[in-house]
Amino acid sequence: MLDCAIVGGGPAGLTAGLYATRGGLENVVMYEMGMPGGQITQSSEIENYPGSFREDPPLTGMELMESWPAQCMHFGLKHEMKEVSSITKEGDVFILKVGEERVEAKTVVVCTGSTPKRAGFDGEDTFFGKGVSTCATCDGFFYRNQEVGVLGGGDTALEEALYLTNICSKVYLIHRREQFRAAPPTVKRVMENDKIEIVTNASIDHAYGDQMGLKGVEISFSDGRENMKLDIPGLFVFVGSDVNNGILRQEDGSFLCETNEQGQIVVDLNMKTSVPGLFAAGDIRIDAARQVVCAASDGAIAGMQALHYVQEH
Repeated sequence: MLDCAIVGGGPAGLTAGLYATRGGLENVVMYEMGMPGGQITQSSEIENYPGSFREDPPLTGMELMESWPAQCMHFGLKHEMKEVSSITKEGDVFILKVGEERVEAKTVVVCTGSTPKRAGFDGEDTFFGKGVSTCATCDGFFYRNQEVGVLGGGDTALEEALYLTNICSKVYLIHRREQFRAAPPTVKRVMENDKIEIVTNASIDHAYGDQMGLKGVEISFSDGRENMKLDIPGLFVFVGSDVNNGILRQEDGSFLCETNEQGQIVVDLNMKTSVPGLFAAGDIRIDAARQVVCAASDGAIAGMQALHYVQEH
């Protein structure tokens, strides 16, 4: 039986494994189908992870994560490239279905994250990471004193648009409907911000640019207005995200632990879920900041709590 099973090999999962094994747990396995590192490995420039700054050339996400697996496995963490399809609990024991195998564990740390949804316009994939982004905190600084666009109409889109006004000279807020889905106080703040130009009843049809990156987007309108072009080097897409919580789905359709309306796992400050011995860390949890440094912090807390749980039980 495993002392701890970790599902997901991003910054949260790796750090959970480091703290659990370095703290004394011996049978700790991290399940990650691909190479460890997580979504951050796709980032072309990293400037906001403490201690990693490099000006020319800037540090990439792949370079940031390069040494993490070796360090985290130095104290005994094992990595298995196997897919976990479900997690249940029988008495005090967690049961993981790993391929056709049944694996028992005393504790589980879920670090499967979430996946930002794509809007689906032409050129989105081509310029993703080269002007098209899903994280204003990560990439907003690259467009300091420049004009950018934000696509979306929910709370996240409007909040990120407001955040970008602190950095950028102008923000075009593009939404396919007339009304926003965000909370009224947030909508009011957006309406009153002189740096935000609202573009409603609008959809992005095409993103254009060159090998250097995004140069602009073409917009069509559902109310009959002529199509327009916005020459912007940065576009932030916030059209929702898919929480990777499928492994927690039980046979009756419920989740193993408490989740919110978006399917994010409800945890306390110790990354404890509503089920004893089950912890969640990183972007899959409620109120996640979606930053590497925060995911690593979550993982450290979850790993230490898993250690304490095994020691106490």
